[in-house]
Amino acid sequence: MGTLRVEHLYKSYGKVQAVRDVSFELENGQFLFLLGPSGCGKTTTLRCIAGLEEPDRGKIYIDGRDVTDVPTEERGIAMVFQTWALYPNMNVFNNIAFPLKLRKVPKGEISKRVKEVAEMLRIDNLLDRMPGELSGGESQRVALGRAIVREATIYCLDEPLTFLDALLRIQMRGELKLLQKKLGITVLMVTHDQVEATTMADKIEVMNAGRIIQEGTPKEIYENPQHTFVAGFVGAPPTNLIDGDIDEEMGEYYFDAGAFKYGLSKNFISAIRQAGRESLSGLTLGIRPERIKFTEKETNIKGVIEVVEYEGPRATLDVRVDGYILKAVCDIVEIPRSDRVYLDWDEKEVFLFDKSSGNRII
Repeated sequence: MGTLRVEHLYKSYGKVQAVRDVSFELENGQFLFLLGPSGCGKTTTLRCIAGLEEPDRGKIYIDGRDVTDVPTEERGIAMVFQTWALYPNMNVFNNIAFPLKLRKVPKGEISKRVKEVAEMLRIDNLLDRMPGELSGGESQRVALGRAIVREATIYCLDEPLTFLDALLRIQMRGELKLLQKKLGITVLMVTHDQVEATTMADKIEVMNAGRIIQEGTPKEIYENPQHTFVAGFVGAPPTNLIDGDIDEEMGEYYFDAGAFKYGLSKNFISAIRQAGRESLSGLTLGIRPERIKFTEKETNIKGVIEVVEYEGPRATLDVRVDGYILKAVCDIVEIPRSDRVYLDWDEKEVFLFDKSSGNRII
């Protein structure tokens, strides 16, 4: 078993409240990510769970046992740190074996388990090397091996891929996910990289300013963001967020952003009313860059292409619409020939939020 339950966790440093009423559950064999920007409280939450920080309030349960006040070494947790933290005076074999030696595991068993883990991570040819002789990817595998060899209940990973180069990071994402599934282990990982989270996670807890803003599967987080922060943070490029009001003219409804007006159906307005929203002002419209269409037909959204970023068969375009820069994604063959373009999108693809609270309306 390897389950985790966090209930109403709080942690402050002086006047700074790093974690505010954080609650979530991690199921056995699940890969869960705490995702958010620097300073959002994700690493502090992880450290409280691991017993490296003492929470001000709240409860932490591992396999149903209250471990809030239990020492780190008795929680059944293995940690992998951002900087790998290998012992420079020990070779790879002894780095991996170190947690087993602390627990006085017999030498024969240590040798067997270290070799099994090393073969699994494809570093069995490095066991005699010192940390200074390893590449970044090799060092990361050694750190993972030291954690896995413990056979812990929960594996806590604190941004372990941050210092790898881009290509190696992509490779390690796939290897780490495959390893987690193969071993059936329960993993809690912290990252600021939304691509890491959405490609590897079974479940994501999106954090900001010490709170969990939304939880769900990568698909749920991407397709149904419940807050402007989530919409703007998850996605590459992120959702276009446009402030404005809904106006009525001669029985027709428009989202008025100042720079342009976007027509809305009466069904859309009815959905807003059904959601309990009476006022049609103080709104934020969200549209994913990949949902924006270029059209030869004149629309109310007229812009100028300022930047084209080529990414293999696709491209990301910056389109200036008066005071707004809208991101649009399209296949290279669909890039308009003229810099002056008309934009459009399907209202079914629109997210609508309350501007002041950031909460999703429909």
